[in-house]
Amino acid sequence: MPLLWILRDVLGMTGTKFGCGVGVCGACTVHADGAAVKSCLLPVENTNGHAYRTIEGLSPDGGHAVQRAWLEEDVAQCGYCQSAMILRAAALLAAVPSPTDAQIDEAMSDVLCRCGSYPRVRKAVHRAAALVQAGGGGKGGGR
Repeated sequence: MPLLWILRDVLGMTGTKFGCGVGVCGACTVHADGAAVKSCLLPVENTNGHAYRTIEGLSPDGGHAVQRAWLEEDVAQCGYCQSAMILRAAALLAAVPSPTDAQIDEAMSDVLCRCGSYPRVRKAVHRAAALVQAGGGGKGGGR
């Protein structure tokens, strides 16, 4: 059984979305030890010894810099891919505090957005980077 189904069906964490089930769309993205991974491809028996975080645990109060930037830039359209995009952006900023447009595009390339919100995503990632650099918070609780 993949981690995705444990998160959604057993733990009730429905922020992690089922999209394709074969690792193509990225809607099922979660953090594994801080790195963005596709939970539909991760057998639950391979999860021991690792820390996982879903969108619900990024910042329970929505105060993470990426979540704030997403709202400020009005990124979401339909919203289906947004939890994955937010988690990918948070992982990127943890590794690269001031990413270039190319680095943002590369990080987001693993998540398909049917609405085409990619220009707003890029703008929000830059805003989140500025918020973190200004001391506006980039950390969140674990879950």
